Amino acid sequence: MKLNIVILAAGEGKRMYSSLPKVLHQVGGVSMLEHVVNAARSLNPEAIHVVHGNGGDRVKNTLKHLRVRWVRQKQQLGTGHAVLQAIPHITDNSRVLILYGDVPLISKELLQILVKGTPNDQFGLIVANLDDPSGFGRIIRDQNDNVIAIVEQKDANQKQLKISEINTGILLAPAKQLKGYLSKLSNHNKQGEYYLTDVIDIAVADGYRVKGITAIKPEEILGANDKYQLALLECYYQQQAAKQLMLQGLTLIDPRRFDIRGKLEFGKNVVIDVNVVIKGKVKLGNNVQILPNCVIEDAVIEDNCIIGPFARIRPGTRVKCNAHIGNFVELKNTEFGMNSRANHLTYLGDATVGKDVNIGAGTITCNYDGVNKYRTIIDDKAFIGSDTMLVAPVKVGKNSTIGAGSTITQDTPANQLTIARNKQVAIKGWRRPKKKSRKK
Repeated sequence: MKLNIVILAAGEGKRMYSSLPKVLHQVGGVSMLEHVVNAARSLNPEAIHVVHGNGGDRVKNTLKHLRVRWVRQKQQLGTGHAVLQAIPHITDNSRVLILYGDVPLISKELLQILVKGTPNDQFGLIVANLDDPSGFGRIIRDQNDNVIAIVEQKDANQKQLKISEINTGILLAPAKQLKGYLSKLSNHNKQGEYYLTDVIDIAVADGYRVKGITAIKPEEILGANDKYQLALLECYYQQQAAKQLMLQGLTLIDPRRFDIRGKLEFGKNVVIDVNVVIKGKVKLGNNVQILPNCVIEDAVIEDNCIIGPFARIRPGTRVKCNAHIGNFVELKNTEFGMNSRANHLTYLGDATVGKDVNIGAGTITCNYDGVNKYRTIIDDKAFIGSDTMLVAPVKVGKNSTIGAGSTITQDTPANQLTIARNKQVAIKGWRRPKKKSRKK
C-alpha cells in the first residue's frame, strides 16, 4: 500500500517564550520540523503533508525548499482535528503515518520498524517506557498485553498515572478506517479538544488490533515544549553525532566539547580539538588539525592544513594543502593557497591568495565599500608586512613585498618592495595635556 505521512506542526509553543514558531527552533543547526521531514522522506512516501497553524506563513517561507504539501489548520482544536485537515488529500487505498514537528530526533530506523512490523490493515503505535512519564498519555493494555486505550494525563485516574508506558503519538493507520474514526471524535474532555488518541479506543472497539512498537531510546520520541527540553535534545543529538563521526575515524579530543550544525566530510588522520563548531557543509582533507575554539562554516580544508586556535573560516573559503591559518584569523569567500601562512590577527575577505604567501599580523582586505564587495588578489610568494590594509580591488604582484603599516590602494609590481605610509614627523616642544586641578 502507498504511504502518506502527516506531520503536525501547528502548535503555538507558548512555553518557548519566543516569537519564532515552535517547529523552527533548531537542533544541530536544523529546524525541528526539517529533521522530521528528513526522517519521513527516508520512507519514500507518496506525499508528506505538513499541518501548520501558528506562524504558518513564516514556517512555509523559511522551509520553502522542503518538498511537502502544506495544509493549514485555522483553529487549533486538537491533534485529531489537525489530522482531519490533511485527510481530504489522502486516498483510501493507502496508509497514514502521523508524526510531530516538535519531535526532531525520531529515527528512520524506528519508523521503518513501525511500517514494516504493522500489517497493512492494522494500527501501529510507537510507545516508550519512561522513568518520568509526566505529561504523556498512558498506555492501557488488557490481560493479554494488547493495547486497548490511551488515557491523556489530565483525564487519568491515580492508578493510571502510575503507568510508566506512554504514548508517543506516532501512529500508523489504514487511511479508510482512519477517516471514518476521525469523523467520530468528540471533544468531551477536560481540554475541550479532539484527541487523535481516541482513534485507538474506537479501533479496538471495532475489532482492530493495535500493535505497540517500543522505542528503545526514549530521546528519539521526546519533544521540545520549552527551551530546557530543547537543550536536552541538542545535547543528545551532539553526543550521537560525535559518536558516529568517531566510529568513522574522526579524532575528537573531547566529544562532549564538539558542536556540529551541518554535515562534515573528512579524510584520514583528522584531529579536532575542543570547542570547535562545524556549520553547514564542511570538508576536511587528510592530516588536517583543527585547534581549539574554531568555527568552520561551508568551507573546504585540504590536506595537511593546520587551523586555529581561535580561527573563523566562513562560507565560500577553500584552504589549500599545507596551509596554516593561525589564531584570530578570519577568512570569508577566500581561496588560500598551498603552503601559505596567516598566523595571527588577520581578516581576508573576497580574496585569492597564491602559494607560498606570508600574511603578516594585522593584515586586512578592505573588500566592502558599503554597497559593493571587491576582490583582492595576492600572487604567489608575496610577503605582506604586518598591519597592512589592502583596499580592494587590488592585486599584489608575484614575489612582491609590502612594508609593514602600508595602505595599498593600487596594484603592486612583482619582485619589488612597496611601502605606502605617511611621513613620520616629530613635533618639537609638544607636551601632553594635563588635567586641570579642581578648585576646592
